[in-house]
Amino acid sequence: MRNKKDTNGSQPEMPHFDMPDPEKAKAGFGKVVKFIIAGAVLVGGFFVVNSGLYRVSEQEQAVVTRLGKVQDVKTAGMYFKIPLIDTVQKVRTTTYGMPIGYITNESYGESGYAENIPEQSLMITSDFNFVNTDFYIEYRVSDPVSYLYNSRSPEDILENLAQAAIRTVVSNYNVDDVMTTSKNKVQSDVRDSLVSALTNADIGLEVVNVSIQDVEPPTKEVMSAFKAVENAKQGSETSINNANKYKSEQLPAAEANADKIVKAAEAKKEARIAEAEGQVARFNAMYEQYRLNPLITKQRMFYEAMEDVLPDLKVIIDDGGTETMLPLESFTSGASTAGYAAAIPSPSSYTDTENEDHETTEEDTNS
Repeated sequence: MRNKKDTNGSQPEMPHFDMPDPEKAKAGFGKVVKFIIAGAVLVGGFFVVNSGLYRVSEQEQAVVTRLGKVQDVKTAGMYFKIPLIDTVQKVRTTTYGMPIGYITNESYGESGYAENIPEQSLMITSDFNFVNTDFYIEYRVSDPVSYLYNSRSPEDILENLAQAAIRTVVSNYNVDDVMTTSKNKVQSDVRDSLVSALTNADIGLEVVNVSIQDVEPPTKEVMSAFKAVENAKQGSETSINNANKYKSEQLPAAEANADKIVKAAEAKKEARIAEAEGQVARFNAMYEQYRLNPLITKQRMFYEAMEDVLPDLKVIIDDGGTETMLPLESFTSGASTAGYAAAIPSPSSYTDTENEDHETTEEDTNS
């Protein structure tokens, strides 16, 4: 507070200060300390949570170590680790590619071959010829723990094993087989050999596919000849495949047609047999009737035959004798033959004849 001079000229009074209450000061200081501690706890908790949470994607696996010792392998999901104690190393499990014998331009955003590597591609065949072979190895991580801790550089080991497998397999084939007809077999043998080698190496990698990109002689002079032979063999294989395809398409149709013909023949056979059996049955029944009543049976057979013949004929029936009728129409029309007439015995005369035959038969039987 500001001093004021006394109006009477006396000395100014000394300033007066109010001392704070110690209890109140202590209580206020405690609140500040608690606030600071609470803030520190919140900040520390946020730090722990933020540094302890981690996420593993679909194409990854995570190896968790605690104080340098492997604890677990995590797949896709959200997880928590102990900060400053647990360590997480993520490994991608997607498929990778490794060229053997050449370098690609993928790093420059281009496709195709950039440069051949003779020390990798040059191989010796079983007939002591040289060929340049370019392979492409597809692989992926199968065991993250072995991949991280069993070797310093798994990819380098894979490359060396692949080159060794390729050289071993190619040396078992002659140059024609390697360049033309046995490419698929070479690929299969290289893959099998490399799979076995990786299993023994235990570096956490597995082979997905092995493919031959190109095979050519080391000199350009003979390259065109080999290409011509290869094209001819491929053309031959194409023709054979087309012929087999045509065979597979036509053979079922031919077999079906043959089966249809056989079934139709069998059906016709059965129908003819049934018809013949029916005729035999009718003949036997008619013979039985004829044996019992010969005359009546003959007359009935005669009438049935006439029913079939008469509708298509022009006939004249006379009750006695046989007389030839001249075709008078031919004389009036001028045609050589305009019609005809047929004379047949009357049923009565036929019956009389049959009776005479029957009586004669009976007389012969009695005699």
